[in-house]
Amino acid sequence: MTAMEIGLSNVFGTFLLESIDEVFSTLGGDVKVSIYFYLESMFGIKKHEVPQRIAEVSDALEQIFGLGARFLEIMFMKNLHDKIGIVCESDSPTLATTEVSFQGYVGLMKQQFVGVGMGERKIEVFVAALEKQEQYC
Repeated sequence: MTAMEIGLSNVFGTFLLESIDEVFSTLGGDVKVSIYFYLESMFGIKKHEVPQRIAEVSDALEQIFGLGARFLEIMFMKNLHDKIGIVCESDSPTLATTEVSFQGYVGLMKQQFVGVGMGERKIEVFVAALEKQEQYC
């Protein structure tokens, strides 16, 4: 990775952590503190490590919240989408999938964010599955 790619990756990580942190804040300050406490004490994930350990965070949230973790992940994705300002086209077959996982979405958005920052053309992401998942929560 070039220095610019590393810098953009770090900026993306900051946006991701802010997105997650803001969603936790909507649950209440004490709840947010408790979630980070459990992530660190039970799963060994420190707050600053969240962007680099997103798969483990997703698994930990599922253990903590059960099916409610999917609702939180959808909120994370919406918040992240608003922060990075990348337009995703829902009518594109480019990366069509039957289901978009939180981890998959984060990976695609990071790729997109770094690519756009490097001057590459946008990739299109099929997000209709995200809306479908939202119906189940």
